[in-house]
Amino acid sequence: MRVLTSHGEGSSVVPHVYCIGDANGKMMLAHAASAQGISAIENICGREHEVNHDAIPAACFTHPEIAMVGPTEEQARERAEKEGWTLGKSTGSFRANSKALAELEGNGMAKCLFKEETGEVVAVHIIGIHAADLIQECSNAVAAGTTVQELSMMVHTHPTLCEVLDEAFKGAVGMAAH
Repeated sequence: MRVLTSHGEGSSVVPHVYCIGDANGKMMLAHAASAQGISAIENICGREHEVNHDAIPAACFTHPEIAMVGPTEEQARERAEKEGWTLGKSTGSFRANSKALAELEGNGMAKCLFKEETGEVVAVHIIGIHAADLIQECSNAVAAGTTVQELSMMVHTHPTLCEVLDEAFKGAVGMAAH
């Protein structure tokens, strides 16, 4: 992360100075700091790199777990309005998932937010068993610009919790089974 001389208009980048982790106030997560550190080294070595903070997942290790990648639904709605695209939303439920039910953890859901015009995944929010593990597929999708059309045709292992995501992706393109 480059360091600025001040906030607002008229600020400039301080050459050869980088700030990573909690000190920059972007995302106070260890894995975000690690990504920022790698990015700083890449830039120091002359290989231009910028961290896509929208693709960094976050998790709360509560019961049930909560995980997300990308903006909140409200932030995504504001972004869509400002940038001129339509926000799509699709959900998958842990109640329809055999593995979650077998573990007596049927409460929960996954929500996929996407650009209706292109299918690009903007954000995913998960509440439920192993949400922190499930979010990585979604983080990779955001980072790679993967669309809900592409994700809906990818095979998810049965019976596993990742089928909750599969249901959300398929729902986004009108292929929901539950």
